Order: sequence, then C-alpha cells, then structure tokens
Amino acid sequence: MNRFGYTLLYYLLLPVVFARLLLRARKAPLYRKRWGERLGFFKAPSQTHGLWLHSVSVGETIASAPLVKQIQQHYPDLPITITTMTPTGSARVQALFGDSVFHVYVPYDTPAAVRRFLKKVQPRLALIMETELWPNLVDQCARQQIPVLIANARLSARSARGYGRFPKLTQAMLQQVACIAAQTEADGQRFISLGLARTKLQVTGSVKFDIQVSPELLGDARELRKGWGAERPVWIAASTHQGEDEPVLQAFKQLLKHYPQALLVVVPRHPERFSDVARLCRNQGFDVAIRSQQQPVKTATQVLLADTMGELMLLYAASDIAFVGGSLVATGGHNFLEPAVLAMPVIAGPHVFNFTEISQLLIDAGGMRQCETVAALSDEVKRLIDQPNERLAMGEAALSVVKNNGGAQQRMFELIESQLG
Repeated sequence: MNRFGYTLLYYLLLPVVFARLLLRARKAPLYRKRWGERLGFFKAPSQTHGLWLHSVSVGETIASAPLVKQIQQHYPDLPITITTMTPTGSARVQALFGDSVFHVYVPYDTPAAVRRFLKKVQPRLALIMETELWPNLVDQCARQQIPVLIANARLSARSARGYGRFPKLTQAMLQQVACIAAQTEADGQRFISLGLARTKLQVTGSVKFDIQVSPELLGDARELRKGWGAERPVWIAASTHQGEDEPVLQAFKQLLKHYPQALLVVVPRHPERFSDVARLCRNQGFDVAIRSQQQPVKTATQVLLADTMGELMLLYAASDIAFVGGSLVATGGHNFLEPAVLAMPVIAGPHVFNFTEISQLLIDAGGMRQCETVAALSDEVKRLIDQPNERLAMGEAALSVVKNNGGAQQRMFELIESQLG
C-alpha cells in the first residue's frame, strides 16, 4: 500500500472512527465534544511559529512534562502547542501547563485536516512523542519544510512487524522524518530495518528514567497514608484494563485470609471503566470507598477505587507494593518506572512488550517480578508483606535502575536545540 491507498482507506473509515467516538462517549461523555479539532477546525493560537509537541495520551504527556518545562525555561518566548488524542490526555495538559501552552486535539490523518492544523499553528518543529507515526502528518510537514523529530521513540518487535506489512508506505514516511531519537539500540535497529537512514537515528534513552518526584508530593502521600492507616499493608493495582480487575480481586481475597486489615487501591486505566469496576468490587463482596466521592477509608474498608485523574504518583507514594496493569492482558504493560522511582517493589503480569528493555533492567536488578496466575500474584504480595526487609531491598533495586539510566531528557533537549537553531 502506498500513501494514496492509505489516504483513500482512511477517508472511507472516518465514519467508523466517529462512530467509535460516539460509542466511547456512552461511558466517557467528553469523547462527544470538540470533534471539529479532530478535523483541523479550531481558533488559531495567538502566537505561532513555535514548537508543536504531540503526546497521544496521559502517559506520554506526563513523561514529556519535564522536557517541556526545560524548553520553556530556555526559550521563554517560544510558543508551544501540545496535541493529544484523548480527553484524559487533554485534561493532563491543562493540569500540567495551564495557559502556558496552546492545546487542541491532533487532527485525524487526512491531508486536508493536517493542512488546516499546520496553517493555523505554523510550527517551526514537530516533536512527536514515542511512536505516533502518521503518513499524511509526516508528509504535510515535509511539504512545508517543518522538521519532524520522533522523540523517546520505541518500536516493539510486534509493532515493527505491523509496519513491515506496508513497506512502501512505511519507507516513504521514514525517509521524510528529520530524526528519530530511539529509547534503545534495539528500537533503533527496528526503525532502520523498516527504511530509516542510519544518519537520522540517535539513541538517547528513555525520558521516563528522568521522572521527578517533588517533596510536596511525598508530604501529601504521607498525610494520605495516615488517613488510610499507617500500619496496615497497602497494595496498589495501577492502570488496570478490562480482564485484569477480576484476577487482582481474586488474589486480594486470598491475601485477606492472611492479612485481613490489608487495603487494595485499584486505579483503572480508563475513566469509562470506573463505574464498572466499582460495581465489580461491590458484587465481589468488598467494602469499597470511592475516592472521587471523598468517601473515607475506614478500618473496615478493603478496596479504595481511585476514580480520579492525575493522582497516580500520589497513590503510588502512599502504598507499599505496586502491581502495574496492562500486563496480565496482552496490552503490553505501562510505565514501570513510576513506582520504581519511589523505591517500590514492582509486580507485573507476563505481557510487558511495550516496555521490554525497561522491564528486563528492573528484573535483572531484582526490582521487579512477573506473575502469570492469581495464586502467584497473591503469593508474591504476601511474601513481600511477610518480609519487609526483602520489600525494601527490592524497592531500592528498582530505584537504582532509574538512577543509573537517566540523562535522556538532556540529550533530547540538545537535539531540539539543534533543530530550532
């Protein structure tokens, strides 16, 4: 398939794309709003000719925040536009940056929508986080001589095989990017195998290793933990997906036989699942507190449903042991470094292909373990509660991985400087 065939297919599928938005809006009403932005219709920013950064959703937005703030410090007069694809990503942009950046949804990948977007924003540089590779977006930037830098890029073997099914389309797109800053050498080699010129590859590491934790957050976490009960063991199941809450709750039931005072904090990945997970917890017979309703965590409370946005790091910091979701189902895992930077032992399921290198570093250091079954998950959490010294050692090992692999943010910033001139 070439770009013409891709574009024709994309136009034909647009009704399906909008139908999917309506379907998601049944549980997350914000998906029904701001459709014009997705087609390039919005009021132009007051300042243009700056940096455009695209981060698809919450994780990429949070990971890019320190880099954006560094750019703002060094280029205080540089207008910055940040695009996302999801309402949750949009909310994080607003919470992190407020009015210091211009924010809209990224246009769908049709030539007309992208042209409208670029005409209004007029960026000097397009900075695309991770692996948001859109052929028409890249092509329209190239036509308007806007350099495209793919930052913090990762490409799993599975994703590489997917792109490899369309060699003409993928090769043409990779020839048009200015630079790909890959997280690892393996990621870089996969891009090269798909047609990227070696001269356009930089291996910078992952900016996720440069995650920062403020003293204020740690202080807030200590206060939160006092309210939960400082002595009770607290296990957090973060960023869970459909199909993961059930085994987590089953494992927690087993744990309660040994530690009846334990507390489980469940943080579903997607807001549209909040009510379903609350119902599941209650149907399983748990005493549940809902954080968004400010329900207190009492001695009898067994499950805290964290149905709020932007609090994950706070909730991690108030807990003892972290399970990171998206890994018991074939989603590929989420950011294991968030609990690691807080010196927490990390537990995951078998599916970590989105973070293969990071997870292997944590496993090799002794900071992370994988569990495939309910029994294994329950046993691992129990073991870490039984052995506090082992829990602390495992957390310190996880933290050491973060400390030993930092510096990507500065390398990325230097690449951006070279492109901005």
